[in-house]
Amino acid sequence: MGWVQGDYAEIPQFAASRQMLLDLWMAGVKIPVVTETVSYLPLLAALLAAGAAAGFAGGLFGIGGGFVVVPALILILPLLGTGAEQMTHVAVGTSLATIIFTSIRAVRSHAARSSVDFGVLKGWAPWVAIGTIFGAFVADLVSGTTLATIFGVGVLLFALHFLTPSMRDRVVAQNMPGGAARIGLAGGLGLLSALLGIGGGTIATMVMTLCGTPIHRAIGTASGMGAIIAIPGAIGFAIIGLGEPGLPWGSIGYVNIPAAAAVIVTSVLFAPLGVATAHKLSPALLRTVFGIYLVVVGVTMIANR
Repeated sequence: MGWVQGDYAEIPQFAASRQMLLDLWMAGVKIPVVTETVSYLPLLAALLAAGAAAGFAGGLFGIGGGFVVVPALILILPLLGTGAEQMTHVAVGTSLATIIFTSIRAVRSHAARSSVDFGVLKGWAPWVAIGTIFGAFVADLVSGTTLATIFGVGVLLFALHFLTPSMRDRVVAQNMPGGAARIGLAGGLGLLSALLGIGGGTIATMVMTLCGTPIHRAIGTASGMGAIIAIPGAIGFAIIGLGEPGLPWGSIGYVNIPAAAAVIVTSVLFAPLGVATAHKLSPALLRTVFGIYLVVVGVTMIANR
């Protein structure tokens, strides 16, 4: 019969409880074993549901699903023993890990419908990755409350673009920017996405539509930004979180592997469904639905920060 050894064995309360259980066992008393498996089932169900919603939204809007996963994780992580100060950072880091798989699945589905501009992805990838790495380390210097506030305010600002008629159809250029403008925009996209734990699809879609790209093609291309941002972002959050106190079980730095795995299972299944739905909606309706969704998420994040 195995007993816990080490520091715990020296705690008087634990030692007394251990001796009592040992005496009962030696006397032949059957001791029921109680597990906490059942209590985790609702959390697993919530993560699977969040993954399904993230996958569908990722395919529908090209966003990677971070706007769904981060709020869900912020509600679930405290129940897994996550410290208050680490909660938002773990939510963001874990979200980035899930976006890798969601975005790859979504961009493949969009590419099958010829809705991805791989030239834009190739030109922006290096600068987006650099911005993301920088953003991951900046995030470690920002408090959890501040990070949640930035997330909420940023989402509300993005919503204005899709809900305001004067901004929604605005075009400032006929082509995507190059040179210094591309470096600045791509780097900023990566930095902000790392801070918010998103795939950058929202910002990328805004930039591309402002530059005259049709909304469906912009969303398809934005899906590809997710993996470019999420890979270095997740690695960065894993590194900067190593050794931090208050992390839930199964975490590598600020990335919680069990939670990420649960989200990924359903997100990759529902991403193609979101893509198919996007191509059935008119551009105007697609913009409006996305804008309303962002308002709900932004208000929720600010209210619960």
